[in-house]
Amino acid sequence: MTILVTGATGRVGRNVVDQLAKRGARVRVLTRDPAKASFPEGVEIVKGDLLDLDALRNALAGIRTLFLLNAVTGDEFTQAIITLNVARAAGVDRVVYLSVFDADRAVNVPHFAVKFGAERMLEQMGFGATILRPSYFIDNEVMIKDVIVNHGVYPMPIGSKGVAMVDARDIAEVAAIELIRRDAAPGKLPIETINLVGPDTLTGSDAAAIWTDLLGRPVAYGGDDPSAFEATMATFMPKWMAYEMRLMAERYVSDGMIPEAGDRERLAGILGRPLRTYRAFATALVGQGTAAA
Repeated sequence: MTILVTGATGRVGRNVVDQLAKRGARVRVLTRDPAKASFPEGVEIVKGDLLDLDALRNALAGIRTLFLLNAVTGDEFTQAIITLNVARAAGVDRVVYLSVFDADRAVNVPHFAVKFGAERMLEQMGFGATILRPSYFIDNEVMIKDVIVNHGVYPMPIGSKGVAMVDARDIAEVAAIELIRRDAAPGKLPIETINLVGPDTLTGSDAAAIWTDLLGRPVAYGGDDPSAFEATMATFMPKWMAYEMRLMAERYVSDGMIPEAGDRERLAGILGRPLRTYRAFATALVGQGTAAA
């Protein structure tokens, strides 16, 4: 059957669509602006968003399997609640949901708490689901490359506990594999949770050392205090979002994002290849200004 992908134009979503198309799946996407979207041939497009009930119902018609990705917004939980209710009413019983690492523990961070709320909904509403919990995206480094290169500072306050950063392309490929597995199953499968992590657990100093090596000149770690980070974020995003980013950074410092035993081996088994590394991504970013191919 056709698989519906939400959040299809973002870093993860567009790669999910590509991976599904490569694997011969029938794909439908829900997007606000089809004119700005570029999808593989054969992908069906429905215009709208997760708060547009008519468009959402239209997008879910005839769908059995859903990839649910809703971004960090002030109404993120409302989007999830509405989508899962409409999906269940439409007969959808198989979901791959993009949550976040430690969603059940970082209860003071809005983005994490919202994701855990949606996880509970999936369980209590009787969906069969794969819950994907990615750690910090390696791809976030695109936003701070200029600071690193021009000022010699690695500015993300990720602390000294360590963060197992993951490449968005690895996230998307696991998502596509799980979507196809669930869609092809003769019946609804049990809920499973997968931690999505990278092969290396890096501290702020570790990341700075990698950039020092790649650039051939010193790059210092900016430190664990998230105050300056929040102030910088507030110059180009809403203040509530900058504050939320600060709360996330405080969790990196206090707890890190440490894989559980077997997480990496499980992912490599699903993908059938090694996980993409931070160094490889950063190397490509230095050499080309874009993510690694």
